[in-house]
Amino acid sequence: MNQEKLIEALLYALPALVSGVIAVYYFKEYTKSDNGLEKFKLLKEGKKQITKLKLQAYERLTLFLERIALNKLVTRILPANDNKQAYAMSLIHTVESEFEHNITQQIYVSEELWNIILTAKNRTIQIIRELAEKPEIKDAQQLREAIINYVIENQNPSSMALSILKAEVNEIM
Repeated sequence: MNQEKLIEALLYALPALVSGVIAVYYFKEYTKSDNGLEKFKLLKEGKKQITKLKLQAYERLTLFLERIALNKLVTRILPANDNKQAYAMSLIHTVESEFEHNITQQIYVSEELWNIILTAKNRTIQIIRELAEKPEIKDAQQLREAIINYVIENQNPSSMALSILKAEVNEIM
């Protein structure tokens, strides 16, 4: 009779034991799934933050390119006196200062775009220097006019960089 009670107890305990094993298994799977979901949410939030930082960098670089555009530069920076070399150095200093202010943005954009922005900055400075060296340009006001005429006749170096920047932003969106 003792053996019958033992078998009967096992028959009653077996479903509880099976239910317990299944519950433990599902609990482990749920915990694993929940951890995965949390990691996914964290990655998604991190990606949002990175995208936000990238877009802010693109905005700052857009502003930089607009501010160093030759026509806008000479409109914003007026000659202090008639010395064309002093005016040229003032313009170049402004471009360099703007660049230094935005140099950290390079970590958020492609290397190709950064090189194009760097080229636009260098070409802008080169144009200012070339025009300042012309002997027919006698004073700062003539240099200012020569820069404006250059922009009318030629493409502004920052224009091409700006169009490439806009294309890169469109790829992100």
